[in-house]
Amino acid sequence: MAGIFFKKLVSGLSKTRNHIVSGLNSIFTGFSHIDEDFYDELEEILIMSDIGVHTTEEIIDDLKEKIKENHLKEPIECKELLIRSIEKQMDIGENAYDFEKEKSVILVIGVNGVGKTTSIGKLASQFKANGKKVVLAAADTFRAAAAEQLREWANRSGVDIVFGKEGSDPGSVLFDAISSAKNKNADILLCDTAGRLHNKKNLMEELKKLDRIITKEYSGTRRENFIVLDATTGQNALEQAKQFQECADITGVILTKMDGSAKGGIAIAIQSELGIPVKYIGVGEQIDDLQKFNAKEFVEALFNE
Repeated sequence: MAGIFFKKLVSGLSKTRNHIVSGLNSIFTGFSHIDEDFYDELEEILIMSDIGVHTTEEIIDDLKEKIKENHLKEPIECKELLIRSIEKQMDIGENAYDFEKEKSVILVIGVNGVGKTTSIGKLASQFKANGKKVVLAAADTFRAAAAEQLREWANRSGVDIVFGKEGSDPGSVLFDAISSAKNKNADILLCDTAGRLHNKKNLMEELKKLDRIITKEYSGTRRENFIVLDATTGQNALEQAKQFQECADITGVILTKMDGSAKGGIAIAIQSELGIPVKYIGVGEQIDDLQKFNAKEFVEALFNE
């Protein structure tokens, strides 16, 4: 399965690769020596690929240091160093998936239309396949189709789901879901949340309320807050993450729709600028098209020629 996913990742990153790799290759082969013009051109290509200004500066600084250390003179010799530098920016550390070994509550947040409910369904299915007992909480009570969609995923995956009526209080749904998770001795409680309330203040209050309920009713569990972002929106995705970061301690990113994006560089920017690891990456509609993020694999797919 990993091999199939890698092929899909390579295919999914093709638009981004066309942007980045062809531009980089022309710089590495077009310049006869390493100078400020070389760095300027490199910087422009990276920024234009949605890697972002801040992250690009860090990558270039790291590259300059390594070029100096290795006494490199030829631009073409820098390519491998650049690839390793990008990989370093994306390393998520070895503890990123520790929540799977503990009793955990995962709040999944994000605006409507990014693939939030679908991502929850895919995660639930994968956790169940790995022997975990999973309960879903359909706490996005504002969008009519959300609970129904989640219910379908629960049936398909064979996991339990708790939901309320449309427009009911999300807090009460979560409260009931926590009771269910306790009774069933669940390993993971996955909670969908509203993608948009009528203003940001309401959204912040809603998330804080859900947070308080978990703290009070389900203390001692591992807490994770995942934000789902649509890769095709590039820098807008970064902006969304920043806004949600103001009202929730985001511990991971689920990056969807990578297969249709020319802005795959945003995965690098998110991790580097916000210090939030990309934990899952989606490259299609199938259950197995959402997989754990692997920095080395991602960079290999990005530069796969």
